[in-house]
Amino acid sequence: MAIVDRFVSGMVVTCASAAVVAVPELTSAHPLGMTDVLVIFKTDGTYQIDLATDLDNFAEEFHQSDDAAAREARLRALRPTELNAIAERVKGTLSRRVRIRFDQVSVDPAVTLPDFVVPLPAGPLASVLGGTARLTGQVPTNAKEFTFGLSRAFYTAQLTILDQGTASGIKYALGVSEDSPPYRLGQPSQAGDRAQIVAQYLLLGFEHILPLGVDHILFVLGLFLLSTRIRPLLWQVTAFTIAHSVTLGLSMYGVVSLPSRLVESFIALSITYVAVENLLTTELKPWRPAIVFGFGLLHGLGFAGVLRELGLPEGEFASSLIAFNVGVELGQLSVVVLAFLAVGWFRKSAWYRATIVLPLSALIALIGFYWSVQRALFGPPG
Repeated sequence: MAIVDRFVSGMVVTCASAAVVAVPELTSAHPLGMTDVLVIFKTDGTYQIDLATDLDNFAEEFHQSDDAAAREARLRALRPTELNAIAERVKGTLSRRVRIRFDQVSVDPAVTLPDFVVPLPAGPLASVLGGTARLTGQVPTNAKEFTFGLSRAFYTAQLTILDQGTASGIKYALGVSEDSPPYRLGQPSQAGDRAQIVAQYLLLGFEHILPLGVDHILFVLGLFLLSTRIRPLLWQVTAFTIAHSVTLGLSMYGVVSLPSRLVESFIALSITYVAVENLLTTELKPWRPAIVFGFGLLHGLGFAGVLRELGLPEGEFASSLIAFNVGVELGQLSVVVLAFLAVGWFRKSAWYRATIVLPLSALIALIGFYWSVQRALFGPPG
């Protein structure tokens, strides 16, 4: 028993540490959001790729834990040569974290930072290096196909490809570290087939839970921790699934909408609520599925916000919406399965509640409360 106790205690500490490290608002001074990528193939045979993201994320010198005023003073004290050196290092980092291929052969683009100027302009420094990285180069002679991808450092991406020669283009929603489907150069508009689109949005929905949806993961874990029996968990998960499916669909069809700050703040409060109730009760109360249903409505609006950023392809609106929702469900089920594999073996043990449920619920409640305050005051993470 002593060996089991030590194992479980170590697991709790590991899970707690992992939860804190995984929270982007707690660990990153400049959280990365959706990266917009615009690729233009020009009539002169060149290409231009603009990445819209906060480039300061890629400069280690900008991540010191100063307050805003101290950080700005420190950066303004840097000499132009020092700032230019930082910019050059970031250019090198970007060129290594972007995958540009023609006919499956990688090319190395020229990288510029159009918004970066020295000396630094007057006024508050929202970003030193700017919000755009531009990659340019020559399309290889007789190239037939183009693919594009970003490393995991960029989160997910909305990719738009425009071809000046054919006056056509296409949009792709890229998951974490995913390459785009091959784009056939010099040919008119190329909509992907239904199977490809469904698979793409299924993956995006799954990735929005694992590994990216830390707030949704914590909510599902809060549901999991309530009881040692399966039936109460199934009641809650079913209520949550029905609710967020309803508001996800209604929101994407423009029937219902709420401000993002309000939605994300209440999502954080929902995490706090289920965790606190876990601390106060050991069984499913009659009102809990109804409350979880209400929280599910809010989470559905949160999913819709992400899906609006990704965009839905014309002609496949319904199928991609359903695929994204199914991907979300698979992600949530995966969280439950992983939780069972991690601690489910001990759910009947006398020490399970004191050693597993109470510490993890308390941690989840604290994180949820921190998020609710942060989001209410400063808005959702960008």
